[in-house]
Amino acid sequence: MSVRLKLTLSYAGFLMIASVLLLAVVWVFLLRYVPEDIYTPGGPVPGDRLGSVFIPDQEDLTRAFFPRAMAALAFLLVFGLLGGWILAGRMLSPLRRITRAARLATDGSLSHRIQLEGRQDEFRELADTFDGMLAQLEAHIAEQQRFAANASHELRTPLAITQTLLEVARDDPARDTGELVERLRYVNTRAIDLTEALLVLSRADRRSFTTEHVDLSLIAEEASETLLPLAEKRGLTIETSGDVAPATGSYALLLQMTTNLVHNAIVHNRPEHGSVWVTTGVRPGTVALTVENTGEMLTPRLVSTLTEPFQRGTGRVHGDHAGVGLGLAIVRSIVTAHDGTLTLTPRPDGGLRVTVLLPTAHA
Repeated sequence: MSVRLKLTLSYAGFLMIASVLLLAVVWVFLLRYVPEDIYTPGGPVPGDRLGSVFIPDQEDLTRAFFPRAMAALAFLLVFGLLGGWILAGRMLSPLRRITRAARLATDGSLSHRIQLEGRQDEFRELADTFDGMLAQLEAHIAEQQRFAANASHELRTPLAITQTLLEVARDDPARDTGELVERLRYVNTRAIDLTEALLVLSRADRRSFTTEHVDLSLIAEEASETLLPLAEKRGLTIETSGDVAPATGSYALLLQMTTNLVHNAIVHNRPEHGSVWVTTGVRPGTVALTVENTGEMLTPRLVSTLTEPFQRGTGRVHGDHAGVGLGLAIVRSIVTAHDGTLTLTPRPDGGLRVTVLLPTAHA
């Protein structure tokens, strides 16, 4: 049976039970005042103008009461079924709209919204929750499609370059193979870096990692020391400071996050005499990691797009250490996987300030 029919039968059944109980109470109440047999003298009854009066006994009451009671119950049964069917239909109409939206979502249409009107009740709360879920699914799928398209484009580029180099070498056997091998090695290295970045990004999105107590200040020092040769090669200075910042999470992923931030601050800096500042600190309920660098003037609109996959603040031209365009996208995924927040703001004098807030580790 459908839910509407079940509700209809429930309404009608409850109404019938209540009616039977009511009639039973009335019947018991009447029996208290009506004797089984009535004996009246043949003389007139005092106070009656006609001189006689009819006084019913229990048998007379039964003959008069039960047919009318059965008729009332039959009317209430029909009324309960009809009224229950109408009320159940009105009560379940929001559920039908939710079911229709779910079917459309199953067919691939995620743009449909229920937008249920009326008071804030259980059905309205369910519909609003379902609309929110559809919005998140639509945004997530759109982001995945955009990411897949960008990843395909980025992976296609080194493969196309490799194919071109090999065709040139085939058509020109006298060409210097040393130069060809070096260029192939460079292209292959970039393809490997891109593949590893995609794997890290996927791992962070799935939250498939074990957690442990970590200290962001030690991670910041390790990342800075690892990238110090690159900074010195570019004529930059790295300053690391701050307090102990205890957090909970994956040491490997948090180190990857910090390394990406410092690497991004080094690559997108002044050609020379630039600076990178890495600081850690403790705030109420959170620990903070801040990475700042000097560099070009950035607009808030440009900064808001830097965490998108394959976006680069200085264009899509690759340099020696330009990365694969996934550095800040990986940072955002790692921060989200650790229930933190990521904030990017342009510095007034040029460059970028990146702040990561993570929950404080509980002792």
